[in-house]
Amino acid sequence: MSLKFDFIGKRYWWFALSALVLIPCLISIAIQGFNLGIDFTGGTLLDLKFSQPVSVAQVRDVLKDYNLEGSTIQLAAGAQTEKATNVFIRTHVLDESERTTVLAAMKQKLGTFDVLRVEKVGAIIGSELTKQAVIALVVSWLLMIAYITFRFEFKFGISAVLAIIHDIIIVLGIFSIFRLEVDAAFVAAILTVVGYSINDTIVIFDRIRENLKTHRKTESFQDLVNRSIWQTMTRSIYTVVTVLFCSLALYFFGGETTKNFALALTVGFVAGVYSSICNASPIWVTFKEWSERNRMEAKIKGSK
Repeated sequence: MSLKFDFIGKRYWWFALSALVLIPCLISIAIQGFNLGIDFTGGTLLDLKFSQPVSVAQVRDVLKDYNLEGSTIQLAAGAQTEKATNVFIRTHVLDESERTTVLAAMKQKLGTFDVLRVEKVGAIIGSELTKQAVIALVVSWLLMIAYITFRFEFKFGISAVLAIIHDIIIVLGIFSIFRLEVDAAFVAAILTVVGYSINDTIVIFDRIRENLKTHRKTESFQDLVNRSIWQTMTRSIYTVVTVLFCSLALYFFGGETTKNFALALTVGFVAGVYSSICNASPIWVTFKEWSERNRMEAKIKGSK
């Protein structure tokens, strides 16, 4: 079979490229941390009653001038409607002067209103829930390794999980570097990326396993995996293009509250298809070659 590109032969270039991206991400995560949204930090709840109905878009336009466009805005109405007089706004913690300034701008642009309630609210996702989520994620990785080891082999399981960790760090790093807000929707995006990444990786691994059954000793592991990657390339391209259509449409045509969610998905999907082809499979080949080399060295020593 004539191969158009030697993915495995260039694996150390892929590893270097991944390191080039991962190192700044890890440094930013360690030094800057994350711009946590109100789901993690808590915030201020404003309960307003306007003299005339207003829409969510109108309220968000006012908040946008104060970098509060990511706030949660709800209309209090008995039926589905685009406008209402009662509005709940959940935003970052505002001190007295900030709250006065924002409310004055709303009165100027949206008309008069009564402030029914102003109070500080706690985080939806607290530190304990965050800790439990991290533990659950690590446990899921261990279970993935166990299942993939059962269906394939241990080296496949480790390679797949390393690829997932690669994708997660890139998404986290991008949000840390550019100080994008991390909220509950971002957590959902991370879980979606994990699912996409492992699925794309397993498709390639399954083809490698099938090809191993007819593997000839004259064919190297590099050639076998290259052949397997090209056999699944069309499927990988169709899948990533399809999901990118959805995530990009959501980013450009969705509301302000879904932009970061869509961006996390887009970055994660691109990282996922890259890691499946250029990281997971090459890592498996590297493990396999090390194992074969050690086995041959042990065999030579045993024969002496």
